[in-house]
Amino acid sequence: MTTLPRIKICCISSVEEARLAIRYGANAVGLVAHMPSGPGVISEKLIAEIAEIIPPGVSSFLLTSLQDTASIIQQHRRCRTNTLQLVDRLEEGRYEDLREALPGIAIVQVIHVGGEESVAEAVEVAAHVDALLLDSGNQTLEVKELGGTGRIHNWELSRRICEEAGVPVYLAGGLNPDNVATAIKQVNPFGLDLCSGVRTNGQLDEEKLAAYVKNIRGCHFNQV
Repeated sequence: MTTLPRIKICCISSVEEARLAIRYGANAVGLVAHMPSGPGVISEKLIAEIAEIIPPGVSSFLLTSLQDTASIIQQHRRCRTNTLQLVDRLEEGRYEDLREALPGIAIVQVIHVGGEESVAEAVEVAAHVDALLLDSGNQTLEVKELGGTGRIHNWELSRRICEEAGVPVYLAGGLNPDNVATAIKQVNPFGLDLCSGVRTNGQLDEEKLAAYVKNIRGCHFNQV
């Protein structure tokens, strides 16, 4: 079947940015809560305000760096998005705890693609979540990198994850209007996630956003 990847615009910082992204065809927007590092962090109050204006059919992702289910559940109840994006590994509690406490909320686990071990991690986690998101962070640093690095990772590993995971997979990390067509052809992801590639001085850039969407729509691929 020939289709196009879903478009997720991350690091949304205002109601106006959310509306701009959606006007250009974004299927999802990313709202970043507290992180140890990286761009796009906004207050939980603002996340809730933006989530409230997202129209039906568009996903609102809460990016959380929390690693225990009790804290994640409380944070989500304050922010009220329709999707949870876990940017770090879950250390306390189970995915099933999240599902029981937050019925109807989609769960997306980020896998920071490093070496071969990332493929095994992705396949194992996929059985418990609704989707995966492949990024280029580094969880081993003293100050963790959990997204927004602007770096490309090994797309061959990403393609393998897309083929083996059995759930939808979003691709993130270093995507921009110039390389997005290549990324689609090499990785064949369900969706694409972009932050820095459509921004200028931290602000969502309408010209870059238009170029990005145009290049995506110009690239058809076979999705398995």
